[in-house]
Amino acid sequence: MKYFEANFDGLVGPTHNYAGLSVGNVASLSNAKDVSNPKSAAKQGLQKMKALHDMGLKQGVLAPQERPDMNALRRLGFTGSDANILQQAKQHAPQILRAVYSASSMWTANAATVSPSSDTADKKVHFTPANLTNKFHRSLEPETSGRILQAMFANDEHFAHHRHLPDNDHFGDEGAANHTRFCDDYGQGGIEMFVYGRYAFDHNKPAPVKYPARHTFEACTAVSRLHQLNDSGVVYVQQNPDVIDQGVFHNDVIAVGNQNVLFYHEQAFLNTEEKLTELNRKYAAQNNKEMHFVKVASNQVSVEEAVKTYLFNTQLVDIGNNEMAIIAPMECKESASVSAYLDQLVSQNTPIKKVHFFDVKQSMRNGGGPACLRLRVALSEQELAATNQHVLMSDQLFGTLNNWVDKHYRDELSENDLIDPSLVMESRTALDELTQILNLGSVYDFQR
Repeated sequence: MKYFEANFDGLVGPTHNYAGLSVGNVASLSNAKDVSNPKSAAKQGLQKMKALHDMGLKQGVLAPQERPDMNALRRLGFTGSDANILQQAKQHAPQILRAVYSASSMWTANAATVSPSSDTADKKVHFTPANLTNKFHRSLEPETSGRILQAMFANDEHFAHHRHLPDNDHFGDEGAANHTRFCDDYGQGGIEMFVYGRYAFDHNKPAPVKYPARHTFEACTAVSRLHQLNDSGVVYVQQNPDVIDQGVFHNDVIAVGNQNVLFYHEQAFLNTEEKLTELNRKYAAQNNKEMHFVKVASNQVSVEEAVKTYLFNTQLVDIGNNEMAIIAPMECKESASVSAYLDQLVSQNTPIKKVHFFDVKQSMRNGGGPACLRLRVALSEQELAATNQHVLMSDQLFGTLNNWVDKHYRDELSENDLIDPSLVMESRTALDELTQILNLGSVYDFQR
């Protein structure tokens, strides 16, 4: 039976805006309150999805959240009509208004952690939505994310869905942005690497000072238990606190992996040599071969330049013949040091042989690159067939979604537009139609 790694990219929502909500995310803060381009952002995302589909990869679409989250405003004491609530929030709590309009659900690497059936004791694909407790605007996502994932992967014979972890920073969970799976083949048992920023119950352990460590060790172990993973197939690695304080808010900003390759910056982890030895040992025990560790030194690319260009927030994809390609943002091509490094990388003795550049500037300016935009799900032929076929990219779906964007999305959105009550109805109308296109059912609060 064949196995695949499918990428499910977040579809940019109709209220895409730059709110600058994410402390610790340099790009997000530096572009706060700029005028955004929702239509352009959605089309950039769709173009990347279609390009990967055309490369022969399995590609799907993950629907956005309902924004603004009017129910959250009501829970916080704002009352009256939608127009009145928006006006009250703008006048008395503008930061909360920006938060409930957050565009962050486009970064589906944070939607959930996924373990394939090859790794789990019950031989089902397991999904746990991330609770994203560290940021209020992201903590609004997990309930809807869970409903969307259940509508996409609805067959109980093949898929197991868990509720997100308790809504507390002790179990702060940022999802697949801090999770990487290594395997020789997608259908074989793999090694799942969980990356965390701090220990919640031991304050004597290393932790960043300037920016928060969003993901805890305790969250990693909880997800591993929920997913019925064997200890022989799991490695827990701590992020280097110093790089978190340099703007590396998730592991996927400083490292990326696929199959037998880990591409990482030398400052990415604590106890790097010890942890990579453990990873390689467990990988070799399953596959009788060693991994490829591709280390980028600081004198080749600085942490600052890696964060600026998102060199590691790239996708590493299998292109056949034991070769891989990097899916990179245009910012990598425009950086002299990063471009020079990538030119040299493809000629080295590693599986990485090609680099493809994509324009995802609307996402980059809000703080997320190509890797942020996708959730990886390893699936067998049977599991792929059991997946909701309406969410899988095709020429027809690409055309339908582009027409849907043209019909419903504004060209520009400014901070002042956030109090326009018609924007609420525009968004709901668009999302209601989208759930019909993708056959999701009633996943949004306004539909229930």
